[in-house]
Amino acid sequence: MPSRVPSRGRVRQAEIALPDWLRARILHLDPDLLVLDKPAGLPVSARSGETLEHWLPALRLGKSRLPQPAHRLDTDTAGCLALGRTAPMLARLNAAFAARLVGKTYWAVVRGDPGAAAGGESGLVDAPLAKTSSAARGWRMVVDPKGDPARSAWRVLGRGGGLCWLELSPETGRTHQLRVHCAHLGCPILGDALYGGGPAGAQGGGLHLLARALVLPLDPVLRVEAPVPAHMRAALAGCGG
Repeated sequence: MPSRVPSRGRVRQAEIALPDWLRARILHLDPDLLVLDKPAGLPVSARSGETLEHWLPALRLGKSRLPQPAHRLDTDTAGCLALGRTAPMLARLNAAFAARLVGKTYWAVVRGDPGAAAGGESGLVDAPLAKTSSAARGWRMVVDPKGDPARSAWRVLGRGGGLCWLELSPETGRTHQLRVHCAHLGCPILGDALYGGGPAGAQGGGLHLLARALVLPLDPVLRVEAPVPAHMRAALAGCGG
């Protein structure tokens, strides 16, 4: 992925070409909707540095308006990101996400085994989340009874080498929700240093969390899946994936 993005001050939006690496990440495209396989490490938005916002002009693909994300993914999370290409579709997507009508499936590789701890192969984490901050650790999310409601369903898909491959389905969409809920289960996500997952080590660097699929309540219903990113393949293979 290129490290430099054309400056908006020097290059008009219409002059920004769609690079091959970004074109290859388009999972679905129609006149109203674009679903992108967002790479891990690329923020959707930020105050400085390269972000997905810088590439929205290149993703216009003949439209007069820029596509706009209908939801967010953490910077270090790879996978499905839906963008509205028209104002009506963006409003429709925003409403669907707000009403929790969108099916969201994530894959994660975690340290430990929530099945062993919970006595089953699936379960539900119902743990409210709140933001906290300290000079020593900066900001992070924590489980707090006074926080915002947060619920995540989980299911074991495979195991191997002290790791576990989970399918995660968030019922709510709080910041860092899946990362904190996995840590709350005693099984932090591999590569998540902020919440106890530590470095990925021999399995490869990066957060082992993928926004695997979106099911959008359109007519007809649209299901889109993202491929497993390179940095997760070895760990998934070790868990039978």
